[in-house]
Amino acid sequence: MPDDLRRQSELALAAATAHYLRGETMESIGGRLGVSRSTVSRLLKHARERGLVEIRVRSPLDAPRMLADALRTRYRITAHTAPVREDAGEVERLDIVAATAAAVLGAHVGSHMTVGVAWGSTIAAVSRRLEPKPTTGTRFVQLNGSGNTRTTGLGYASEILRRFGHAFTAQVQQFPVPAFFDAPATKTALWRERSMRRILDAQAAMDAVVFSVGASGSSVPSHVYAGGYLERADLAELERERVVGDVATVFYRADGSSADIALNARATGPALADLARVRRRICIVSGEGKLASVRGALAAGLVTDLVIDEPSARALAEDDT
Repeated sequence: MPDDLRRQSELALAAATAHYLRGETMESIGGRLGVSRSTVSRLLKHARERGLVEIRVRSPLDAPRMLADALRTRYRITAHTAPVREDAGEVERLDIVAATAAAVLGAHVGSHMTVGVAWGSTIAAVSRRLEPKPTTGTRFVQLNGSGNTRTTGLGYASEILRRFGHAFTAQVQQFPVPAFFDAPATKTALWRERSMRRILDAQAAMDAVVFSVGASGSSVPSHVYAGGYLERADLAELERERVVGDVATVFYRADGSSADIALNARATGPALADLARVRRRICIVSGEGKLASVRGALAAGLVTDLVIDEPSARALAEDDT
């Protein structure tokens, strides 16, 4: 390299380092190097043209897309990240996630579909955010019973289904059974009844399912934990089994396994293996308190589409567990 070109490159590097890394003005750099402001400007241009400086402009709007790409690569799912501030409260975060999920559902729910819906706090929020999209021949099926020793739960679950049906001009099929039977034999006997077989057959024909994951430690408590569905003995059993979450009141561990969890034999939600066979499985999550549950659901192969708030998506993408 000729001496004059080497000297120019050295000055360009000094000017670029001072301007781009230390934030010095061109006037300050010129005074220190003994050159004019216009010369500093030419040195900075030289630094850019020679590749001494690489300038990137990154829009904050790219962050959700980049996170979605990272989650798709890592977990082989389609991710939809809701743009939520780090300091957003749980109620605000849930509302933004619900709005994002409603848009996703609007894109994926069409005519002549059977869609399963699991009731819960998150899905209730989504149901309030649905935009009208008329369909033909579509039906929404309740995935699991909602009754317990205090209430039938029909009002709560039916209102969620009613909103889905209204938004998509679709039929709704309730599941008028408790969330958990007292004994597995009761469930086995009832599942043979023709009235129940009709609902179970509809579930078997599902084109898509919409659900969140239950978690006892979430800032917005999952309804199955906060609504009086689990007795003290049930909670102790779940702790012994190292359960991290549930989908439609069917529980699983961190590795996605659900075998030998006694409470599942009394649960009215579909077996996780059956759920995993549905073509599109849309999981909606708000809050980092549900991350362990999300990981378990991913390990179980229960998710094809994940709608999640941006801070939780970032934690999931960077997770080393």
